[in-house]
Amino acid sequence: MAVTFTQHDADKVGQTLAAEKIAFEKDHFRIRIANPEDKRILVLEIYPEIDLGKTRGMLVVVYTGNSHMQLHNCTGYVVSEELGEVTFVSETSQRLSGLVVERGASCSLYAELNRSLISSDFTKLGVEVMLSGVALSLAEEILGQGGAENKD
Repeated sequence: MAVTFTQHDADKVGQTLAAEKIAFEKDHFRIRIANPEDKRILVLEIYPEIDLGKTRGMLVVVYTGNSHMQLHNCTGYVVSEELGEVTFVSETSQRLSGLVVERGASCSLYAELNRSLISSDFTKLGVEVMLSGVALSLAEEILGQGGAENKD
């Protein structure tokens, strides 16, 4: 599933996350998000198309003061102005992974979820499992659609 991530997409993501700076650097977008109140800085790098071993795909990278996360083969994203977050998703026929970046310069990673989890009855799941299902359920409408973004 090919994703085309453009300057328009970078601007939309940056606006949703109240980015301090958005730049295009040779082969990727670099978005800086700061939260001075909590003394947090997050840098989001989005490579629209890069070599990922024997294939090419979209790579999403998050750097913080104490972490480094990557989501390979990103197949789409969903912005939520209301929640102030962007969810990047990587999907296969059986599994989902998601990287949620928040306006407050924080992020969460959910990896290798069973696809059926996001349409489960969350009240029947343990809190630990429910959280990942709820977080990635926001992306349910774009799954299998080639990476279209959600319009709030």
